[in-house]
Amino acid sequence: MKTRTDEPPFPLHEAGYCECLPGGEVVCRLCPHECHVAEGKHGRCRSRVNRGGRLWTEAYGRVCALQVDPVEKKPLLHFHPGSRCLSVAAAGCNLSCLNCQNASISQASPSEVPGRELSPGDVARLAVQTGSPLVAYTYTEPLTYLEYVCDCARACREAGVKNVLVTAGYVNPRPLADLLPHLDAANVDLKSFSDEVYRAVSHARLSPVLATLEQLRDAGVWVEVTNLVIPGLNDSEPMIRAMCTWLAGHGFADSPLHFSRFFPHHRMQDVPPTPVGTLLRARVTARDCGLRHVYIGNVDLPGAEDTCCPSCGTVLLRRSGYHVEPQCHFSGRCPACGELIAGVWG
Repeated sequence: MKTRTDEPPFPLHEAGYCECLPGGEVVCRLCPHECHVAEGKHGRCRSRVNRGGRLWTEAYGRVCALQVDPVEKKPLLHFHPGSRCLSVAAAGCNLSCLNCQNASISQASPSEVPGRELSPGDVARLAVQTGSPLVAYTYTEPLTYLEYVCDCARACREAGVKNVLVTAGYVNPRPLADLLPHLDAANVDLKSFSDEVYRAVSHARLSPVLATLEQLRDAGVWVEVTNLVIPGLNDSEPMIRAMCTWLAGHGFADSPLHFSRFFPHHRMQDVPPTPVGTLLRARVTARDCGLRHVYIGNVDLPGAEDTCCPSCGTVLLRRSGYHVEPQCHFSGRCPACGELIAGVWG
């Protein structure tokens, strides 16, 4: 089936994870929103549409962003550090974050954003051609075009390329289970540890994101967590302590936690940047709770993203921005005390 003649010539792809109802309405079961989508309408993700009583994805193979990044940009600091990563995105997101920094592509439907058509095989070939051992599905919400991500991930695995997911983690368990066998690493954006904040800022809920983290953990996917610290919303010491206590108590004590500095974006232009002192205090709290690898991102702060041995403090990987110093060749064990450092070091 092709798109209508008044739209760009991208093919539609039939979506999975849905239920067709009498009368032509479709219920999408991809994410916890479980949108009831009427004929000709889109779900909250802006990319899944009801045509003729069936659900289609407009995002399949319709790439709106494509570039080679360092894996540190995702951010992933304990997964093949220093590696090149082919970053791929299609338009759409199932959250509506007031602070979205990629709103021009995530808060839009695929038909509203210029793009190029790339098959899963094309993505795998481009990764090889650009010397990228990793492909990251990123910038928007890749779980909203999960069918495409799954097919790309299979093609990349066949080409010897690893797959990275950068996600807000708002997905139902069954669709995620279909992706997990093809996934190597993920960075999950844990926006706060408050359901109230999730609802107010992102129009979503906390509990499905925690369930996603546990599902990734149980599947053996390497997981790192990002928490964007927003003044007045999720920056209180009790909330940060509650989040870190949950992470430490649910098998993520060795998973890197990235506290990221907020800057005004999208519909939160009136909120000031996060004070650096708030981020430093958050790092102390996280370490007090038992998290062993805590980083501060989006800020020019010496040592904020250096990887150190949690036992003796030896600097194992020194970073400047996204750059890993070339003399730092780390095999996964502290040379000073012998501590085994959690990660996928290659």
